[in-house]
Amino acid sequence: MFDTSNLPTPCYIVDESALVHNLEILRGVSQHTGAKILLAQKAFSCYHLYPLIGEYLAGTACSGLFEAKLGHDEMGKENHVFSAAYRESEIDEIISYCGHIIFNSFTQLDKYRDRVLAAGKKIGLRINPECSTQEGHEIYDPCSPKSRLGITRRNFHIDDLRGVTGIHFHTLCEQNSDDLETTLDAVEKKFGDVLPKLEWINFGGGHHITREDYDIPRLERCICNMQEKYGLEVFLEPGEAIALNAGWLVTEVLDITENDMPIAILDTSAACHMPDVLEMPYRPPLMNSGEKGEKKYSYRLGSQTCLAGDVIGEYSFDEPLRIGDRLIFGDMAIYSMVKNNTFNGMPLPEIILMKKDGSFETLRSFGYDDFMERL
Repeated sequence: MFDTSNLPTPCYIVDESALVHNLEILRGVSQHTGAKILLAQKAFSCYHLYPLIGEYLAGTACSGLFEAKLGHDEMGKENHVFSAAYRESEIDEIISYCGHIIFNSFTQLDKYRDRVLAAGKKIGLRINPECSTQEGHEIYDPCSPKSRLGITRRNFHIDDLRGVTGIHFHTLCEQNSDDLETTLDAVEKKFGDVLPKLEWINFGGGHHITREDYDIPRLERCICNMQEKYGLEVFLEPGEAIALNAGWLVTEVLDITENDMPIAILDTSAACHMPDVLEMPYRPPLMNSGEKGEKKYSYRLGSQTCLAGDVIGEYSFDEPLRIGDRLIFGDMAIYSMVKNNTFNGMPLPEIILMKKDGSFETLRSFGYDDFMERL
């Protein structure tokens, strides 16, 4: 697919062509409906590419002060913030960077409302429609029992909405628009009397809009229904959809050992460079490989680190692996650079852009100082 022989390992590669492909799909939704789509920076914060992303999207969504400053400084368009709670020492700076400040409780609303209004910014409340559409992975379900995210209807004070112009919900994770439709039905049932009082609604993230099987016409109907029925401006803030399948992680085989099956030791790490492999957990796609036993030669792929469970998974290949071979993992733009770490002194992978013409540009390199200064 592309030649990595002259690239350092490990390294992340962001595929500009794939990124633009995703952005064009998202811009199409905005053009068809008038909805504004924001980059949720928690999934992809490669700010070197914010000028490009800003050509297609309305702005950024953030979860706290540092993301708020990054979105403000590097894209400079609409900037929305939600946090489960805000620090007194940070709230004024956050307000200065963001146009929409979304609160997770009426306690926080009452504490900071007047400051937001005095700054001329918009106030929103995050709601919890108590409608779970996910199966498994409760850690990613904001509607799970005892969730700390969003205000349930029984805790919603409809008589305390001074200055509140919108609501926000975020209940999806890598899901299709049928689950959004189900969620919106729950929002209308629980908060239908609130919606006519508002100016905008934010559908949050988790919409896999750029996935091949995603039902975009259904998404657009959901957007248009809320616009037409309640006169609301609609925002979406997907993260994964922006850079879905638009990145790679290149690694090298350092050694091959044996313990009940062949084990390849790589110069990358699930724990350090792709934490979602262990947290979700999931098995990342690997170029030119198959499931264990599907092809002739099967290997367990693990890391240099001392963590016994730092294993990426078991894969099979048409030919035996050799020391020095390059392996290329797919879908490594999202939740990788933003979550990586230097556990065990593992170096951070370089970040490289693969341009439309196939050439490579190094966006960021890391060294010992990056490890030491985090301690």
